[in-house]
Amino acid sequence: MFTSQTSSFQDSIDVEERDDFDSEEIAGYSQKTQLNCYYTIYLYQGTRSEASGENVAWNQRRADSTTSQDDFSLTLVDSSLPSEAEPELRTYISRRLSKGALLGGMGNIATVELSIPEQAVGCYCCLLEQERSPEQPDADGNGYVICFMGGSEKGLNLYPLLELDKYVQGLHSSLQTPELQNLETEVRPYLSRWYEESVMHIYRVVQLVQSNISFLLHAALSHTHVELNNSDERTKADVSRFIKAASLVGLSQQDTTTASLCKAISEDTQSDLSLDCSTSPPTLSNAVSNRFCDDWIQAFLNAAERCNPFLLRQILENFKLKAIQDMNSLKRFVRQAEMSHYALFRCCLFLQGCGNGDVLLQNARAEHSDMPEACSIIAVLEEFIKEQSQAQA
Repeated sequence: MFTSQTSSFQDSIDVEERDDFDSEEIAGYSQKTQLNCYYTIYLYQGTRSEASGENVAWNQRRADSTTSQDDFSLTLVDSSLPSEAEPELRTYISRRLSKGALLGGMGNIATVELSIPEQAVGCYCCLLEQERSPEQPDADGNGYVICFMGGSEKGLNLYPLLELDKYVQGLHSSLQTPELQNLETEVRPYLSRWYEESVMHIYRVVQLVQSNISFLLHAALSHTHVELNNSDERTKADVSRFIKAASLVGLSQQDTTTASLCKAISEDTQSDLSLDCSTSPPTLSNAVSNRFCDDWIQAFLNAAERCNPFLLRQILENFKLKAIQDMNSLKRFVRQAEMSHYALFRCCLFLQGCGNGDVLLQNARAEHSDMPEACSIIAVLEEFIKEQSQAQA
């Protein structure tokens, strides 16, 4: 089972009152902020590899921007950092390379202190290696070290590393031209967009749908397909990534409860949630929500007003953890109800109070499909939820 990450539902929503962020970060979230973001790209050359004529000329012209070690050299290609901060980053990256802390194609995140307004900033860095020649299969490889900086280490770690790695890999084909002649036309614009493409998508979705965010949250939990009409490709990608981030798919491979949540699909006929983006905000069709999802609306809207995507991501993670916590509670109550009528009564009270009974029962029914006693209890609970809904209608 998952351990409880939040002491109460309100604590889940009120990120500012919890210890997920340092006090300095929290102070920044209390007002509208515009976070700075930076990028840097270095040419990495192993000293045992045979440098091309283009790279030799490049290094000679940029001797003042090159750091050399016994087994490699690191040369600045481009950076959005202030001039006084870039050498500090280069020194930091050189130390990481010397310790073998950067593996080809696999990024990592750490805190780095630089001469920038933020002083300490979260830094993602990745070594993108070039293919080795057949003539020198054992030589140290050449490549590029790409760094993205923004927010804090904790904030960047809220985003899956694979997403940032994938974004870096998208630059691979553009790094094959001699002396990066496409630096200004392809490489620099791509690097400059890392924050918008890899971090800001949740913020854009909340801004798009506003208070209708609860319908997307419910769709993510209930495995409902979301269809967008009259929208551009970027908006479609943003919504798709939001649904993926809000769902419980892949949260844990060990926990049986989460495994059932990942694969559960309602046996009831479900209609796709449709968003018509020709209006602002979009017009929704077949929209379904519940009290649990509705209770998170204001938290998302408040975070969006502060223009801090890391806070939005943290709230989204709290949303998922609360759903998992409630699923574990229901699972425990169902086991107890097999032996106690009082436990069945507690199940009814819990489902009535949590506001997420439809989603929890949908997944519980899928998980206990091969357990007759549990199925009969879940059927009773579903009838209870149905009667409650009719009484409130």
